[in-house]
Amino acid sequence: MGQSLAKNYLHIVFSTKLRAPLIHPPFDNELYSYLGGVCKNMECQPIKIGGHTDHVHILCMLSKKITLMKLIEELKSHSSKWIKTKDKSLENFYWQDGYGAFSVTPSEVDKVIAYIANQNEHHKKLTFQDEYRAFLKRYNVEFDEKYVWE
Repeated sequence: MGQSLAKNYLHIVFSTKLRAPLIHPPFDNELYSYLGGVCKNMECQPIKIGGHTDHVHILCMLSKKITLMKLIEELKSHSSKWIKTKDKSLENFYWQDGYGAFSVTPSEVDKVIAYIANQNEHHKKLTFQDEYRAFLKRYNVEFDEKYVWE
């Protein structure tokens, strides 16, 4: 086989530090666009990015040239530095240390896109913590509650 071929859809989720509700208009959509630009720069084609006041969801393709850890590092470090320059109220903006990354089968991509697009409505009924626990359970990820939150 002469070619290296890969198509890995990823659903990445991470929160602001201590789930601080810092992601608001007009900077929320700018932040999502900025995160998309970081993905593009890392050759990880963004598909849908959105979130709520205290977290983001990123659906993208993982490049075959970089590791997931490197992508997360770039997303968090660049966007955190950038958003702090947007407004004085954001000068203490930080992302949590951890993240969730879940593989998405091609047949589920449209569902994940719709899920990300509907975050504000979704979180009228469910907290980020409950949403994240549901992801961990759905993907059979073992976790210790005392280490998930910061």
